[in-house]
Order: sequence, then structure tokens, then C-alpha cells
Amino acid sequence: MAVEGRRRVPLPLPPPTRRGKQQQQQGGERARRVQAGDALPLPIRHTNLIFSALFAASLAYLMRRFFGIAFVQSVVSNSDDEEEEEDFLIDSRAAGPVAAQATPPPAPAPFSLLGSACAAPKKMPEEDEEIVAEVVAGKIPSYVLETRLGDCRRAAGIRREALRRTTGREIRGLPLDGFDYASILGQCCELPVGYVQLPDGMTRAPVARFPSARRAAELKGFLENPANFDTLAMVFNRSSRFARLQRVKCAVAGRNLYMRFSCSTGDAMGMNMVSKGVQNVLDYLQDDFPDMDVISISGNFCSDKKSAAVNWIEGRGKSVVCEAVIKEEVVKKVLKTNVQSLVELNVIKNLAGSAVAGALGGFNAHASNIVTAIFIATGQDPAQNVESSQCITMLEAVNDGKDLHISVTMPSIEVGTVGGGTQLASQSACLDLLGVKGANRESPGSNARLLAAVVAGAVLAGELSLISAQAAGHLVQSHMKYNRSSKDMSKVAS
Repeated sequence: MAVEGRRRVPLPLPPPTRRGKQQQQQGGERARRVQAGDALPLPIRHTNLIFSALFAASLAYLMRRFFGIAFVQSVVSNSDDEEEEEDFLIDSRAAGPVAAQATPPPAPAPFSLLGSACAAPKKMPEEDEEIVAEVVAGKIPSYVLETRLGDCRRAAGIRREALRRTTGREIRGLPLDGFDYASILGQCCELPVGYVQLPDGMTRAPVARFPSARRAAELKGFLENPANFDTLAMVFNRSSRFARLQRVKCAVAGRNLYMRFSCSTGDAMGMNMVSKGVQNVLDYLQDDFPDMDVISISGNFCSDKKSAAVNWIEGRGKSVVCEAVIKEEVVKKVLKTNVQSLVELNVIKNLAGSAVAGALGGFNAHASNIVTAIFIATGQDPAQNVESSQCITMLEAVNDGKDLHISVTMPSIEVGTVGGGTQLASQSACLDLLGVKGANRESPGSNARLLAAVVAGAVLAGELSLISAQAAGHLVQSHMKYNRSSKDMSKVAS
């Protein structure tokens, strides 16, 4: 039975009205209207998101390169590169005596404008990877690397990588290549992992002269009057976001007035902040004391870069006390002496001996050695070692005379983690290794305080080591064995 299929014919549409024609025309115009985003392959919202991401990434890249370590390193010294620092080991594995390593260091890779090396970093050889792992595990002492490897540069590179893995911190910016490590073997420095360049700095403090001593005393009374402090602080603090005036102390000598301004400076060492703040105060005082003649903005009452009682008593910079308790078994097995001998030596040497010498703040064994080394490595002003090394070392028997309590008191450690030499690449890398690089945004000043604590802790360790060696009678023996130079420097100079 066949079924006839019929095609359904669509009914004709009714003719559009005038209103319908207007709506169709308006809809067609909207459909044909050209949009700005029609030329883009993606919708405009997607394009905006992609552009924003690329812009943020480019900005971060440029900020890091132009204001980060890599750029500073390429300007200050072309002897190293932040990427090439992953190449800790040289290709040569030639054995031989360390003293024969006199070949000049390889030329540094060329730098681009942004500080990136054109050549890709080399990979550490498998043999050296094994040595690094053994150093980290404590199977190979770090101090024997030069002797075992016969290559001081290679030993420094392995020690550097072991330090990086132990601390979990990069040492970017601290140069490794470009230095003759064989020249310091057995002298000057132990366990090197790189080298640093030296910064410098300057400080200020005011002295003013008056027609008479009476007028000088009047300004002294004005500055030390607590009722005027808020006004002075407001004028002083205009110099910086971080400088905050704490106190003003004055001294009169004849008709000269010496004004000592103390302020907090955040994470900077801050003498430039102090200088600007002092200048603001002097300009302000000139209106009420027109007969004041400012002789110098530095009057030595600070007192900077000089051994002075005012720093020992009043303090300057950061004042730190560091202490530790050393168990009896450690004193005997590690330090090779006993508690009673250490206490007695400290009294006779560091306290009585320094008093006989008329020392001012020098009641210690060798605090200056440690302070100077840390100052150079972290970009501080080495000249401020003078007052920063003021230290009194105390040793006492505790726990029924079995254990040793040691402490160091340092009233004037002048350090900062921003500004000055801290911006140099190698010094910045050392600060980063200590975890105190730059300013602490959440707690301004805490990085500088932590660095001062690191200095005091290192001084305590150095004091304990030297006093123990002297008490055990090992000082000369250890120097002759580990730190005596047999190199003929006249031949080196020629």
C-alpha cells in the first residue's frame, strides 16, 4: 500500500507593518555596526586579560633586572654573572700542587644590557656533585678541600655549593671567579666561598659657636628642655620617612656648643638621615638664635670612628648583649681546657690586663677581628669598626662550677641593611645569605637589629675560641700549623 507523501507548503507571512519595518531596519543597523574588538582574533575581555598579564610580567622583569643584583653586578664588576654562578667548578681537572695554580682566571662572559650572560651556565660535573654531597653530610671536612683537590678555585666552588645547600639560600651576586684563591691559602682567610669589594661611608654631627658661653648655655637649656622636644622632633623627622629623633644631648666647651642628636633610622645605618635632620633643626634654630655660628655639622661629639667614652656609656647604633652556656663536656672535649682556667684567664687578661693598658671599651680578646670581617663582607663602613668593636667579655662558672657562662656586651654596633655599600652585588649577596637583606617593610629596623645580633654572636664565638686556645696553650701551635705563610712575597711582587 503506497502512501503518498505531501510536502507541507509554508504559509505566506503577513506583510510587515510600518513599526515592524522600523524595528527590522534598526536591528540590521545594529548588526552591521563595526565594533573596535571586531578586528581582534579574541574577544576584547580575553585580550585585556592577556595584555595585563604580559604587562605585569614585563614590569616585574625590568624592575628586577634594572634595580636588582644582576644589574648592579654588571655595572660594578664584570667578573661574574648571576647565571654563571651556578657554574661552581672549572673544566680543568689537572692534578698538581696548589701553589702551581697561577693561570689567570677565564674571561667573563659578555653581558647584555639587562645583565644576563650570553652563554648558558655550565653544569656541575658528577664527580664534584658527589664531593658536595659528602661535605653536606659531614663525611668530608670543608677545610681539607684545598689539600685533597689540589685546586683552590675548585675547592671554593664546592664549598660554596655546599653552603648553599646547607643554608637553603642562593649566593647570587657574590663573585667567585676572578680571584687567585691560592694566594690566600694558609693565610688571611679560611674556608673562602667568594670575595667582596670594599665600600666607604661618611658621617656628620654639629658644633656651633656663640658670642659668649652664656648664649651657648641658653641653647643647651632649650635643646634639653623636654617641653621643646616635640617641636624639635617634628622639624627633625621631616628629613626621612624612617628617621625619628629620640633625644638630644649637649656639651659646652667655652663658647662652643656640641649637640649630639640620636635617632632611629630603620634598616639603614642612617648617618645621612641624621645629617639631614640636624640641618633642618639648625635652620629652625637660626631664627631664635641669630647669633649662632655653625662651625661644622660634624663636631666629633657623635663620636664617630673614634674610641670615645660617650659611645661606651651612652651607646651608639645598636646596643647588644649576647650570652651562651657551654657544657662541661664541650669545654673539655672540644675546647681542650677547663672552666676554671677560662674564667681565670678572662679576668687576668681581658679585665685586669685591659685596665692596666688603659683600654677604653677594649675588655675583650679580639672582637675587632670579627667585626671588621663582617663589616667588609656585608657592606658596612669598615672605619666604624673603632666604636663598633667596643666590647666587654664576661666568663663565669655556673651550675656548681661545672658549666661555663659566656657573654659579650657591645654598646655601639653601627650597622645597616640598606644604603651605602650594602647595595654592592657581593655585599648584598652576603646580607641575603644571612636573611637580612634590604628593609623589612613589616617591621622597619628589624633587619638591622638582627644583623647587629649576628655580629655579637660571631664575636662571642671568636672570643670563646681564642680564649680557649690561650688557656690550653695552643695559640702559637695552631697559628704555626694552620695560618703560617711560607710564600716568598718578594718573588710574588717582582
